[in-house]
Amino acid sequence: MDSKFFTTREIAPRTTAIIGLGNELCYLVEGNSKALLIDSLIGVGNLRAFCRELTDLPLTLVNTHGHVDHTGGNFDFDECYIHPDDISLMYEKEKLRAEYVKNGMKKSGKRLVLLESDFTVTRPMKTLPVYDGFVFDLGERDIEVIAVSGHTAGTIVLLDRSSGIVFSGDACNVNTLLFLPHSTTIEVYRENLVRFKQFQPYFTEMWGGHGLWAVPRVIIDEALALCDEILAGTDDAVESEYLGRPCLYGKKKDANFKRLDGKIANIAYSRDKLPGFVST
Repeated sequence: MDSKFFTTREIAPRTTAIIGLGNELCYLVEGNSKALLIDSLIGVGNLRAFCRELTDLPLTLVNTHGHVDHTGGNFDFDECYIHPDDISLMYEKEKLRAEYVKNGMKKSGKRLVLLESDFTVTRPMKTLPVYDGFVFDLGERDIEVIAVSGHTAGTIVLLDRSSGIVFSGDACNVNTLLFLPHSTTIEVYRENLVRFKQFQPYFTEMWGGHGLWAVPRVIIDEALALCDEILAGTDDAVESEYLGRPCLYGKKKDANFKRLDGKIANIAYSRDKLPGFVST
């Protein structure tokens, strides 16, 4: 089922990827008695109303982290689950939404005229804390929370053992951003990846917030190895720029963020995220 603002794709039984105009992704996961919406896109179009066309089950919203392309649609809902460390991020970067959507439509070839009324209005809303180990019981389908602090301090991923899927947001992907002001250090990120790896036997693939494709679980091992190289100073340390900020990429890549050595995981970081950094 598609609309002016959203398109869908079933990626597993009772598991629907919803794609926004900026090509960002969220996921509707249904159990026998409840449904869980993982992230809420950039905030164009009424996502809550759209989800009501997809399921009539009681619906809960949870965010993998606080960035606007994952929380922009929150404000059409009454409440959301989010890690407390990322609540403030929900209210930042609102003015970037229009540009984000414009760039996304340009890449996909879509041509729509958006009105101010098409954008979700940011407002104070009820937030419920979610922490490592929390479980969403959807009725014969449990979704487990795993904290993977790194991209942001409050980043989480959600494990569905029944389908062998982890919904990973921006926690570990082909372009993991660790140079942002609210990102953790490389050491902290590595520690969280070590714990995340303990759950590898329970899933086979990861679905993230960008790019409609599954990523194999080996990406965790590659990210761990790259963290070790970065900490040892043996990575490629490619000078680059992303989101208007200078950064270093751990491995050489092409314009589509594919590593030139054929592996998947890559990390964009800044020197202030390294041990012993001293500001000059």
